[in-house]
Amino acid sequence: MSVRTLPELRGVIDQVDAQILQLLAERGRLAAEVGAVKRAADETNFYYPDRESEILRRVMAENPGPFSAEQIATIFREIISAGLALEEPLQVAYLGPAGTFSQMAAQKHFGRAAVFQPTAGIAEIFRLVDSDQVRFGVVPVENSTEGSVNLSLDLLLDYPLHICGEVQLRIVHNLVGKGSLDAIRRVYVHYQTRAQCRQWLAAHLPQVQLVDVSSNAVAAERAAADAEGGAISTAVAAEAYGLDILAAGIEDNPENTTRFWVIGKISTRSTGNDKTSLVVAAANRPGSLHALLSPLAGAGISLTRIESRPARSAIWEYIFYLDLLGHCQDAAIAPVLDALAQQASFYRCLGSYPRAVF
Repeated sequence: MSVRTLPELRGVIDQVDAQILQLLAERGRLAAEVGAVKRAADETNFYYPDRESEILRRVMAENPGPFSAEQIATIFREIISAGLALEEPLQVAYLGPAGTFSQMAAQKHFGRAAVFQPTAGIAEIFRLVDSDQVRFGVVPVENSTEGSVNLSLDLLLDYPLHICGEVQLRIVHNLVGKGSLDAIRRVYVHYQTRAQCRQWLAAHLPQVQLVDVSSNAVAAERAAADAEGGAISTAVAAEAYGLDILAAGIEDNPENTTRFWVIGKISTRSTGNDKTSLVVAAANRPGSLHALLSPLAGAGISLTRIESRPARSAIWEYIFYLDLLGHCQDAAIAPVLDALAQQASFYRCLGSYPRAVF
């Protein structure tokens, strides 16, 4: 078998690119046609996270290589995003400004064709979604190192919104600035980021002043205006503000991951790869929590998370946030949740949603 020359290989690649382009055009025309059918039927929802999850899982499973399954999923996420924009561009709020991990999570979930709106705080995301100024919001819910984002949990009780998706984002922290590491006298940092880089800071910058800011992107913005300042931030924010990465990957835990929820006003159907999030309260008596969770254990339902938060209605009483595997409409799940609701003194299903794909 003869070895093809570089010009021959490039010619074949050009032919394949032409075929891909034609197929993308056909997919785009089909997406536009789907949008027209939905508008004719007066359908207001153009986004179905359960459908997208199924597509991504299918292409990852059918991927023949040599690209990794995650690379294939990333490519198809952008194709889906561009196609959806032909139907109706999605407006999505996230914790800003630009360059935050929240923006990265929003882009990972919705693709870059969505219209992203940065906000000054998590509460503003809930308000924008609740008032229909945006369709969806992306809020942080827990970090594998530092635990839950309590404000997001509390706000879920204040607003009648649903969790309709989740995103898991590997968190890489970088020390960024304009000078050398030795010239830094102040480091601008978000409080959770500071906690996730505690050991590195103690070992490499024990004498610097740590200045709290509201986000990693704000940290980069402040450092850009301070000749003696540095920041712990993202590579995206560093590029946006003209900063150099002085030390990369300074997080103490190399597996540091943050989980985000997608909030909105839609419900999803079961895909077979779902989670359900609940908030419940048990009567204040011995064994009440055990009795509350017994139906789940008896049915073999796997809890992936349980966390208590003070009940704002009474002193020294608590509510419990639960995440379990399965969808509230699944035949094996629905009757168990009904039994749990009857047993609890307070019960609310926050949403069933597809598990993070990649």
